Amino acid sequence: MDDKSSLSKKASLLKLNALSLADGMRSGAFRSLYRGQGLDFDGVREYLRGDDVRAIDWNVTARMGKPFVKVFEEERELDVFIVLDTSLSMRFSSKGHSRMNLALDCAKLLTLASLRNASPVGAVVFDSQIVFSLAPEQGKDHAMLLLSKFESLSADGSRQYKASSPGSYMENAINGAMKLLKKRTLVMIFSDFRMQGYFRSFGQLCQKNDVVAARICDPLDQALPSAGTLLFSDMEGCRRSYLPTSSRSFKSAWLADRQQSLALWKRECLSRGGVPLVMSTDKDSFSQLQAFFSARKGT
Repeated sequence: MDDKSSLSKKASLLKLNALSLADGMRSGAFRSLYRGQGLDFDGVREYLRGDDVRAIDWNVTARMGKPFVKVFEEERELDVFIVLDTSLSMRFSSKGHSRMNLALDCAKLLTLASLRNASPVGAVVFDSQIVFSLAPEQGKDHAMLLLSKFESLSADGSRQYKASSPGSYMENAINGAMKLLKKRTLVMIFSDFRMQGYFRSFGQLCQKNDVVAARICDPLDQALPSAGTLLFSDMEGCRRSYLPTSSRSFKSAWLADRQQSLALWKRECLSRGGVPLVMSTDKDSFSQLQAFFSARKGT
């Protein structure tokens, strides 16, 4: 099979997956973000900054002592925004599929799902600086532009991508996203979150949007192979050290440290108003996203 035929087959499968994902996005827990009043009343929820004041249910507001708005089925338009980390640590892979590859697959699926939903979609991509950003817009041309941008970042794309320098620009990327978003939006952040100093901006983003923090992990994050003493390097900090991977006590300490770090990150995300999602490079991008959206139905 030639390269053109293979690419066409992959594109057709990606579209098929995106159609299923679009259904999950429509029926998941993010219906509060849909704009436009439908026909069927579906209940009330607490007022969020940016909501239309005309939707306030004054009877419930009076009883509860704080504002509530009416929610309707068939609410129509959901804005989607993708924040994508392509820093050096995202290029790592222990089994051939890097964190960055998985993140790009997810970004493409969400873009196609948004196109299917007729939803505005935008993105900001960053490493040690902002690589590119596009405000959410509707339409096939805009979606195709985003897809071409993502493809240019792929390790197997038409152009080879290299991070400009070590480090991650997460805080600035989030701040840039907030300037681009004009109304409440579903924001999906794909990163390994191996950086500090971004939670203040993350919390501000969560105040006005529904934010999913998708932490992309590699199997090596949890279990080290028993391969003797190996040289490990920090791709962002450029530090190098030898680690005794065959030592039971060291492997146990490694696992405990990783589990504690992950638990602390989840708690911090939740405390700021975000939704933590852990994804793994050894699992399919579509199935993980679809399981996430399906699990949130009715929550």
